[in-house]
Amino acid sequence: MLTTLETAYSDTRAADLAWCLGKEALPALAVLDLRLGPAEVQLRLLGASHQVILREEESQCSETVACIPGSSTPLPLGAAESIGGWEYEFAARVETLSRGSFAGRAQELLALVADHPNGLAGTFPGDPHAFTAMLVQRCEGRVRWRTWHAYPQEGALVTTRTQVGARTMAPL
Repeated sequence: MLTTLETAYSDTRAADLAWCLGKEALPALAVLDLRLGPAEVQLRLLGASHQVILREEESQCSETVACIPGSSTPLPLGAAESIGGWEYEFAARVETLSRGSFAGRAQELLALVADHPNGLAGTFPGDPHAFTAMLVQRCEGRVRWRTWHAYPQEGALVTTRTQVGARTMAPL
């Protein structure tokens, strides 16, 4: 699903993104609710980027990547956490692209997500290449999502990759 977000483009630098686990649902400009097997997933586009809320049975995981006022946790290159009965893994990278490459990559990503049943993308007013996009799937018992945050004024594309799955017990 592709939507135009009716808000000012508030997170205008890739370096301003922060990462947070466990945050309550923040006000969203667009939401996509999905059921992937036993999991309920909510993709949320914020004025300041994204939030994913995953619920399965009694467990819940909330990931927020956004410009969060007062946040002291910058966007890490990687993180691994135990959350309830789940293992959570996160990775991020920032690409700097030429203007032409950036425009082509933006169009490619928006096309990928726009028509995908498990995708949500929002463009910001003023620049068709300013967007946040998210795509989620369930594979091998894990819920996985990817996100893209585009900063055309910098030529920066921030990509995140997350997977959440049941903790595996070590053999005795």
